[in-house]
Amino acid sequence: MSHGKQFTLYTHNGGPNGWKVAFALEELGLTYESKYLDFAKGEQKGEEHTALNPNGRIPTLVDHKNGDFTVWESNAILLYLVERYDPEHKISVTGEKDKYALLQWLFFQASGQGPYFGQAFWFLKYHSEKIPSAIERYQNEAKRVFTVLDGVLAKQEWLVGGKPTIADISFITWNRAAFYVIFQDTGVNPEKDFPAVWKWHKALEARPAVAKVLAVQAARLGQ
Repeated sequence: MSHGKQFTLYTHNGGPNGWKVAFALEELGLTYESKYLDFAKGEQKGEEHTALNPNGRIPTLVDHKNGDFTVWESNAILLYLVERYDPEHKISVTGEKDKYALLQWLFFQASGQGPYFGQAFWFLKYHSEKIPSAIERYQNEAKRVFTVLDGVLAKQEWLVGGKPTIADISFITWNRAAFYVIFQDTGVNPEKDFPAVWKWHKALEARPAVAKVLAVQAARLGQ
């Protein structure tokens, strides 16, 4: 089958993890078509998608110029993209120590930020009943993650390598969920309480590739 664009990205209008892959694709100047799955219809669990991604979640990326090679799990996708398509190291690093530092932050994002922020979002927005203890637990975890980040970013501008990389990019979308949903009505002021995180995040959002993708998301969400 002939494809006009190199990649197909299976994603979702609101789901944070698909958008961070789009950030990386844009940063690297790679061509892609986004297919937005309808969660209400269960398309992410349908046979067409689970044939590519047995986990039935987004994002899933298909590289048509590499034999339709398919990768899922957002941070695995980010690593695939930079290892194969970032020879100039625009958003990746070179030294062995920096590579392990980058992996460290990707694992922290995938194990610390994403799941806890996601649970906070779920119990705040979608759970059938309000469970204050669950909401408080995951809001506190969000604060803890930001405390870790703020302590590091108070001493350095970027997470690794002295420049923005996929490590930084991996945090953007769930940061936004915390700023605008998870911390609502908690008394937390992200700009004041986590100033280094806020500055770092705003610098990432101002990057042309990131701003372009956020504008696409806003348009799709009618914002």
